[in-house]
Amino acid sequence: MDISLLSASLTRAAQAAVDLARAQGADQAEAGASHDEGLSVSVRLGQLETVERQADRSLGITVYRRQSKGSASTNDFSEQGIAAAVGKALSIASFTTADEYAGLADPETLAKDPPDLDLYHPWEVDAEAAEAIALATEQAARDFDPRIRNSEGATVGTGGGVRAYANSHGFVGTYPSSSHSISASVLAGENGSLERDYWYTQARHPGDLDAAEATGRKAAERAVRRLHSRQVGTQQVPVLFTAELARSLFGHFVAAIRGTPQYRRASFLVGCQGERIFPDWLEILEDPHIPRGNASAPFDGEGVATRARTLVDGGVVQAYVLSTYSARRLKLKTTGNAGGAHNLLVTPNAGTLAEIESDCRRAMVVTELLGQGVNPVTGDYSRGAAGYWVENGKLAHPVSEVTIAGNLRDMFRSIVAVGSDVDRRGTIRCGSVRVDGMTVAGQ
Repeated sequence: MDISLLSASLTRAAQAAVDLARAQGADQAEAGASHDEGLSVSVRLGQLETVERQADRSLGITVYRRQSKGSASTNDFSEQGIAAAVGKALSIASFTTADEYAGLADPETLAKDPPDLDLYHPWEVDAEAAEAIALATEQAARDFDPRIRNSEGATVGTGGGVRAYANSHGFVGTYPSSSHSISASVLAGENGSLERDYWYTQARHPGDLDAAEATGRKAAERAVRRLHSRQVGTQQVPVLFTAELARSLFGHFVAAIRGTPQYRRASFLVGCQGERIFPDWLEILEDPHIPRGNASAPFDGEGVATRARTLVDGGVVQAYVLSTYSARRLKLKTTGNAGGAHNLLVTPNAGTLAEIESDCRRAMVVTELLGQGVNPVTGDYSRGAAGYWVENGKLAHPVSEVTIAGNLRDMFRSIVAVGSDVDRRGTIRCGSVRVDGMTVAGQ
């Protein structure tokens, strides 16, 4: 994949769509073009199972005419294809209701000199080499312990692409990115107990991936540790979320402070800016410019410059997560988050998960969440869970078939610890989290 040629081609297509829309009567126009390529290879029980290659491209055009909006997309980058998409977008705009908040981002908010964030690192791995890595991953899992009885397989994935965006304010921007992963899922069995678990590693640069064998062993270790799990009696105890699950708690917070639920008043945190939601030591930062960051971006989906900022300071909500449209609805300014948040960092105040466990007389450690029992309007939280029981600071036995419940407002206030064992694989970077006073419902 020649990044320079692709960037030039996508930029031309996006700019051509914007110019044509303006020539045909649009007051404002914006276009985004992308090209993505990828390879995914899966094995199971020592045999090649699937090889999938992917190559996609698309062009989306949005026009505004007298504050009415129309959008259309195409994968035909020819002059005729672009003209057809522009014509469709203009036609749709002629039927939509005018919206006083619609339109491009204000010119002064657009990125002037977008930084290079080192997001593109291709992995020169063909199907045969990927198969060998997947086989090594699975074999390491199967060899880890004789109680590993079966495998759901291992997968190696690699992909990369380019994004380009242009609008009628004169903004044109493009950047490439890549993402690579190795994963494994196995089943452990002993004396009638059968448990499944998985693990994965993911990074922008293939050199930042964990070793294949280590990934396989981690999947097997997790599966074996779940053997002979059982329920516990219903009670209120601290619940410890492992790092890879703890970020979901802060994901619910981010979803609640996004612009759309705020202006629709459909969030349990409506109007929370300036309110203490978390303990007074907790801090959440947004840093869109972390080199190789999984959620780094030089500009957002509207060309707005991204910037580092504080979302929570001393437990107090400092700002929302806004696009241009939602900001206008709230009579605020865009925060450069059209398309989502960028690299949220939850500051730790404690040690590793093991150290957090050691401070608990009795607690539930959650390693898997099931179901979608979260109400974004009320904050009510109820999800199936599995993990481990802690007695006197030590792991006692695996736990399954229980429900953990609370209300997110209460849960946020009851966070006692954020660990130093930070998981960097997602948009939200945080360590394990201890939440006191949750209900664990079992027998």
